[in-house]
Amino acid sequence: MKNFIYDIPTKVYFGKNEEENVGKYLKEFGAGKVLIHYGGHSAQRSGLLDKVRQSIKSEGIPFVELGGVRANPSIELVRKGVELAIKEKVDFVLAVGGGSVMDSSKAIAHGAANPGIDEWELQTKKVPFTKSLKKGCILTLAAAGSEMSDSCVISNDSVHQKKGINCPQNRMCFAIEDPCLTFSVPAYQTACGAVDITMHTLERFFNKGDHTELTDAIACSVMRENNRAAKICIEDPTNYEARATMMWASSLAHNDLTGLGRGKFLQLHQFEHALSALYPEIAHGAGLAALWPAWARYNMPYNTERWAQFAENVWGIKADANHQEEAASRAIDMQEAYYRSIGMPVTLRELSDRISQDDLVTLCDMVSENGNRILDGPKPLDRSDILAIFRNAY
Repeated sequence: MKNFIYDIPTKVYFGKNEEENVGKYLKEFGAGKVLIHYGGHSAQRSGLLDKVRQSIKSEGIPFVELGGVRANPSIELVRKGVELAIKEKVDFVLAVGGGSVMDSSKAIAHGAANPGIDEWELQTKKVPFTKSLKKGCILTLAAAGSEMSDSCVISNDSVHQKKGINCPQNRMCFAIEDPCLTFSVPAYQTACGAVDITMHTLERFFNKGDHTELTDAIACSVMRENNRAAKICIEDPTNYEARATMMWASSLAHNDLTGLGRGKFLQLHQFEHALSALYPEIAHGAGLAALWPAWARYNMPYNTERWAQFAENVWGIKADANHQEEAASRAIDMQEAYYRSIGMPVTLRELSDRISQDDLVTLCDMVSENGNRILDGPKPLDRSDILAIFRNAY
């Protein structure tokens, strides 16, 4: 087991109607003026924003608002948010939404605390920083895990880049998680969330490391229960217990718990970040689903014993030492079939008819940084490996 530091300062308020207490929680964390940041019209139509406003007003805390966050949040809106936060002397950013809203809020908080520095310079680590505004969230989608992660991913359409930064400043002060707020999430977005949750866990599971049996047991439980709950949520959208399982799985999958003692690098996510940087309309979870079978089959021969553990502990396929590859292949087939069953694409052609074979070299060069980058893992992936996986995924 590798050395690790585990420090999750985020306080979670989990359960029905917890969003009605957001004003009280903001006061507890010393908010003087709040920027409420959200996505499209769903939070407004559902009445959630009205509840949030009323709760904050009841505590006498002033606030301003900024909506319009899209999937794969853009640096352009982040810049508008920073300008607004500085102008209004905001000291707390409240995200009301899913992973895109939370990541946009994190980037705004960083930029507002470091005036005079372009937000993309912070996001791409060209300018180091230690200051950020306080931030919290009300989660409306079980998927990205940004509510408890140290990660923030932002897209820059002008240069076709999607960059993530991991740092302690990305941690939320609090996360409000009411499963009822996900009842209205469409089946497609629920399925996208299920993929992202599993991939956050699975990619950690296949990182380098040994003697992590307890961590492995937690990781496999998260993957197994997430698969089960997501199917129920798609068939019965208002099933509270299934929605609760998915919501908590989202947080556990990306708060580092499922990878303690192993490496942390998310290899497959690098492929998807290039894909949705080139095509921002692609949903992150769907992109991961389309790429995963090719990535899994390419990697499996280099780490067969580990894949056999995945087969047994997630899909119940037991195998002796002489049949591990067969079991691993069956498990990959079963995970792929599961994604088809919940309406997810499992090839790039299924994902989007805009993606052409000519794009594959471009995507490869984006991930490999024109051959100058190798993706770490049990099978380190160089440019030729990366291109092969993209071609296999097509």
